[in-house]
Amino acid sequence: MEAQSSKFKSSSSVALKDDQLQVALGKVKTGFIDKRLKAIALIPEWDQIKQDAKHTKDHVLRNLDHYLLAYEASVQRNGGEVHWAEDAAGASQIIVDICKQANAKTVTKGKSMVSEEADLNNALAEHGIEAIETDLGEYIIQLAKEPPSHIIAPAVHKTKEQVADLFHEHHQQYGFTEKLIDRTELVAEARQVLRDKFIAADVGITGANFLIAETGQHVLVTNEGNGDLTSVLPRVQIVIVGIEKVIPTLDDASSMLRLLARSATGQHFSNYTSLMSGPKRAGDIDGPDQFHVVLVDSKRTTMLAGELREMLRCIRCGACMNHCPVYGAIGGHAYGWVYPGPMGSVITPVMVGIEEAADLPHACTLNGRCAEVCPMDIPLPKLLRKHRQTTFEQDLQTRQARWGLGFWSYLARRPALYQFTTRLVVSGLAVFGGKRGYFSKLPLAGGWTSSRDLPAPQSSATFMQQYRKKQS
Repeated sequence: MEAQSSKFKSSSSVALKDDQLQVALGKVKTGFIDKRLKAIALIPEWDQIKQDAKHTKDHVLRNLDHYLLAYEASVQRNGGEVHWAEDAAGASQIIVDICKQANAKTVTKGKSMVSEEADLNNALAEHGIEAIETDLGEYIIQLAKEPPSHIIAPAVHKTKEQVADLFHEHHQQYGFTEKLIDRTELVAEARQVLRDKFIAADVGITGANFLIAETGQHVLVTNEGNGDLTSVLPRVQIVIVGIEKVIPTLDDASSMLRLLARSATGQHFSNYTSLMSGPKRAGDIDGPDQFHVVLVDSKRTTMLAGELREMLRCIRCGACMNHCPVYGAIGGHAYGWVYPGPMGSVITPVMVGIEEAADLPHACTLNGRCAEVCPMDIPLPKLLRKHRQTTFEQDLQTRQARWGLGFWSYLARRPALYQFTTRLVVSGLAVFGGKRGYFSKLPLAGGWTSSRDLPAPQSSATFMQQYRKKQS
């Protein structure tokens, strides 16, 4: 997927004016949040589980080479093959080669954000191989020719009516001529269309939530069962996954799974949580003849060696974006690449280059909700501030932004001057905005007043003056 992160500002403006998108996002804002709160309230030891999982991941990241080699050896013992990809393009080429060797014509895919990094569907199409997304959300956006807008709910930006239109347009060739509106009927129609795709596929490709170094198994978590069908029915199974997903043991996977579903969807456990390893063995009823794992670096070792290392603890639950007011206002597409929201604003500048994504670290209010709900205790605001520092040091901000930040920094290092200037500004705003109580236009505040009024101070007292008065 080609990065469009450099267009964040213009894309955000378009998203804010998209009425259909705002309707869809409005239905999401409370769903994930409320369900998560109810789910974790039932786990008294929630904080302890989080700490244990964090310590496990930190241990793995300190010894990542050891656990990756242990995982590779375990996969080989199970009869599988491991491939190492330095970057996303390399991962796509490896998978294309495997598919060509298998004379594959069609491929079914489970939801995989790493395959989105690799732009895998287009790479397969260039070699005459049809890729069919089998996750319902991914299937919807594939029909719409759009990228995912959320890492766990790819079509969250679509309304039911828009999905109905898509199905009516694309499913007539399969004999479904009646336009359906009911959600249950729409899902049933998609299942009927996809059933033949599952059976006909030569190769199945999925991601993985965790890789178990101890056993060579991978954990696949879905709510539809499509990942299992994609893994078991085709002759060849391929798993494409980032190198940070490895964990030591099955016991560690159990702890991670207790965090994942509750943080992502508010479920106690996903409908399908599968452990898979290797090709079909003698006596097995079903399973692939070949089993391949493609381990993808794609700048992950860059994060591992730097100050953004903690981002590699991420288990891709999506809780940070579910609670992000910016994501909730503009959706995922405005971020311009695979990963949206707070986690995307940290990852994308590394993977596509800070020059192409300089606006993303600044698309944050630093309210801290993302860090508060992260099950792996990733300090996302701190990592975003690190990116902001980099954009300043590399002169990637606008001249106005640099001048404003420099002026504020000059004042902040001089408390007496800072307080004097603050009193002067607050007094002026209180006087000139006092009659109406707001400003519809204000110099240096056009980014705010272009879409909303700026409230005027209710008194000429600064925050510090009011604080001292309250304390006394």
